Amino acid sequence: MSDQTTEPQGDLTLRTVAMPADMNGNGDIFGGWVLSQMDIACGILARERARGRCTTVAVDAMKFIRPVAVGDVLCVYTRIGRVGRTSMGIEVEAWVKRGAVGEREKVTEALFTFVAIDEEGKPRPVPASET
Repeated sequence: MSDQTTEPQGDLTLRTVAMPADMNGNGDIFGGWVLSQMDIACGILARERARGRCTTVAVDAMKFIRPVAVGDVLCVYTRIGRVGRTSMGIEVEAWVKRGAVGEREKVTEALFTFVAIDEEGKPRPVPASET
């Protein structure tokens, strides 16, 4: 992952608009809101790959690159970085489309770790990939 890339890495998993209610005291979008959107997107991919319930266990290497502004369209891209016995490392990038012309900029990147869980919340094996 690098903020030097000019194209998003991974699949577009979530897209939403940053609203005034999501602002921090500086007038930018609160970093926790961006983190939450990234967690939702990673959770979607983790659930698909594990074919069932998953939970976030770690957020590593979170890097805020640029601020997000009210009205920006936040686009979250995800991809599987690794699969272990019960866990998955998911690489995630958040990009924004700014203004009416839709200039695109990478704003955040991170590595999330998810664990597949059973109905009792205990770790379970991640099924083998079908590909």
